[in-house]
Amino acid sequence: MDEVAMINQEKFRHPYHDLDDMVFWFHDEEEVLESSQKSRTFIDEEEEDKKENEENNNSEERKAFWELQEELLQTTLYRTTSFEARVRKAAKDAITKLNSAAGHGCSCRKTAAAVSCARCGLKEMSTLLQNDGFDCVVCVSKWKSSSQIPAAGQHTYLEVVESGGSKKGDMRVIIELNFRAEFEMAKSSQEYKKLVAKLPELFVGKIERLRNLVKILCGACKKFMEERKMYVAPWRKHKYMQAKWRGKPLLPPPVAVVAPPPRKVPSAKRVSMLSFDFVDTLLHNKTVEVI
Repeated sequence: MDEVAMINQEKFRHPYHDLDDMVFWFHDEEEVLESSQKSRTFIDEEEEDKKENEENNNSEERKAFWELQEELLQTTLYRTTSFEARVRKAAKDAITKLNSAAGHGCSCRKTAAAVSCARCGLKEMSTLLQNDGFDCVVCVSKWKSSSQIPAAGQHTYLEVVESGGSKKGDMRVIIELNFRAEFEMAKSSQEYKKLVAKLPELFVGKIERLRNLVKILCGACKKFMEERKMYVAPWRKHKYMQAKWRGKPLLPPPVAVVAPPPRKVPSAKRVSMLSFDFVDTLLHNKTVEVI
């Protein structure tokens, strides 16, 4: 074989010209593939385990959050003072009287419906509570849109004030007839619905207690909306809800005016003309002329 033929033969020769080398090459390639597949499987399992642990942790944190909110809500609702209890009982009695007297129409004469409008109903209820000895007024909250409260609004409610003197200060008790409806939402989580269901329809409590409840419920609303990646409407935010119960009295409470007793003017001494003439005659005329 000449030199040219040997060069061509070497040129077109397979790099694994020996059978044993070829078999070893295939074995090496299979080992590499198996090793790569095992490493990928290990990474996938590790990622799945990590994801599952995160989900479990999130689930436990979520459960702990809602349990805490429920506990805070119940604690806030069940704590009450004797004055709050008396106002609550009087408010329930007033509602019973108003319901039994339903059908007389509205005092403002804007509607002839069987049930009075909300504001007139509050006025009547305020009058009943005043008759029971409570300093009760109808309050109206009005606010404009701002950077903190991006939506304007208005709300009407009842307020009872107990004077505590210079040391304790006045106690403001809020009466809200449709308290539960203020926080109800059509599209909400089961945990939030369960929380709202624990609220009373008639709320009677101190302003501080009301603020704590609003904070709890607005925080719960924000939590479940963030979980669902939903937009929190302005009228669902904490600042907006707090503004509902910062109103001023619609009408001042009636003040009992006591009229002063009439002044006694001393009357002039009345003297009989006959006696006057007779006395005067005796004093100036010592002798009496007899006719």
